[in-house]
Amino acid sequence: QVRLVESGGGLVQPGWSLRLSCSASGSIFSIIGMGWYRHAPGKQRELVASVTISNSTNYADSVKGRFTISRVNAKNTVALQMSSLKPEDTAVYYCKADIIQGHSAVVIPMSYWGQGTQVTVSS
Repeated sequence: QVRLVESGGGLVQPGWSLRLSCSASGSIFSIIGMGWYRHAPGKQRELVASVTISNSTNYADSVKGRFTISRVNAKNTVALQMSSLKPEDTAVYYCKADIIQGHSAVVIPMSYWGQGTQVTVSS
């Protein structure tokens, strides 16, 4: 089965930077798109950034100009460079990937989620 593993979370001070990484493994033929979502206590899960197979990117208004998403196809990996972090960015960040499984009789993408990585921005 497909598995997504996130890494790079941690505790940082406001204004600092962090780089999150998400790697997909398992029976994978193609990754159509990958993205990062976050879920903070008392708030709904929201899209932070995403990138498609055509390298089209999308960002939440709250992170535009501060976060950058990039895709490394050869490693089935997506990274999220986060700069000028704010306390409001504190949340559990989840990686999501839309994947076409290898050796599948039906070529239809399915969504997979990682377990999440905690990002805490505090002084």
